[in-house]
Amino acid sequence: MDEDLPPPAPGISGELSAAILMMLLEDGDATTILQHLAPDEVKALGKGMFEASSANENDVEKALESFVASNRDLSALAVGAPVRIRDMMHKALGNVRAGNILSEIEPQSSAPSLDILRWMDAASISELVASEHPQVAAVILSVLTPEVSAVAISSLDEATQTDLLFRSANLRSIPAEAIEDLEAILMNYTSGKAHAPDVALGGRPEVARIVKNLPRAAAEKLLRSLRKKDRLLADAIEEEMFVFDDLAALDAKALGTILRNVDSDQIALAVKGASDLLGEKMLGTLSARAAQTIRDDIADMGQVKRADVETAQKAVIAVARQMAASGEISMGGKSDDYV
Repeated sequence: MDEDLPPPAPGISGELSAAILMMLLEDGDATTILQHLAPDEVKALGKGMFEASSANENDVEKALESFVASNRDLSALAVGAPVRIRDMMHKALGNVRAGNILSEIEPQSSAPSLDILRWMDAASISELVASEHPQVAAVILSVLTPEVSAVAISSLDEATQTDLLFRSANLRSIPAEAIEDLEAILMNYTSGKAHAPDVALGGRPEVARIVKNLPRAAAEKLLRSLRKKDRLLADAIEEEMFVFDDLAALDAKALGTILRNVDSDQIALAVKGASDLLGEKMLGTLSARAAQTIRDDIADMGQVKRADVETAQKAVIAVARQMAASGEISMGGKSDDYV
C-alpha cells in the first residue's frame, strides 16, 4: 500500500492488484507478508483478497503488469540483501553455525570467534571433546555439524558418548558467558562481548542427526545405552531420526510394504497433510482401486485438524520403524544404513 509506487494498470485498483498478487503466492509466503502489515492494511488487503477470488485472467495480467512496472527500476534482490541473507541463515541454522558458514561465503566478512573449529581435524576435535568438561564438550558437539560430531565421538567409549549426547540433547540455550568460555578454550583469548543474547544450540533434533550419521551398529548400540539413562529421551531422539517426509527417500517397494500395514483411513489423513510429491508417491504404491478410494476419502473429508493429520503420519512412521527393526525394509542414513 505504498503511496510512492506508480499507479496500477488502468482498469484495476491498487488494492485488488495487491490482493491478486497475494493470492498467487504460497500460503506461507502470504502469511509472512501479512505479519508485517499494519491492521488497517491487513483489513484492506483481506477485503481485496475476497474480491480477488473472482478475478478473471485479464485482471491477473493487469496485476502482474502493475507489479513489474512498479519494480522495473528497483531490484528487489538487492534491497537490504546482506541483512536479509544473514537473518535467513541465522534463523535456519542458529547463530553459531550461521556465523561459521557466513565467514566462508560473505564478502569481506571477518571470521567468527568459533571459526577455529572448522579448521580442526576430527581427531583433534575428538581429543578436545574427551579432555574438556562434559558440558563444554556437549556445546562443542552442538556447534559442529552433525556429520563432524558423529566422527568426533566415534572413538570415545560408550559411556562418554551416552553422557555427551544426553547433555547435548537437553541443551536449549546457553548463556553468552559460556560461549565466551568456549572461545577462550579454542582461541586462548577473551572475546570481550557484553550483553550478548543467549545462543540456541543442541537439542534432540541435532542429536538425532548425529546418531543418524553414525554407522548402523554403533547407532543402535548407542541408542540402547542412552535408553537405559533416559528412555523417553532416547525414544524422542529415535523419532527425530526418521520423520514423515523421509518416506520420500524410500523406494516404491518399501513404501508399498509399509502402507499395506496401515489402515486406509490413516493413509488418507497422512496423504492429505503430505506434500503433493510425497502424496502421489504414496498413492502410486497402491492398487488403482485403493488409490482412487483414498483420493475420494480425501475429497470428502474437507478440512481436518492438523493434530489428526500428525497422528496419522506418526502411525505410518511407527509401522515403518517396526518393519525396519524386523528387517522387512531398510531406511537409509547418510553414513551406513540405519534400520
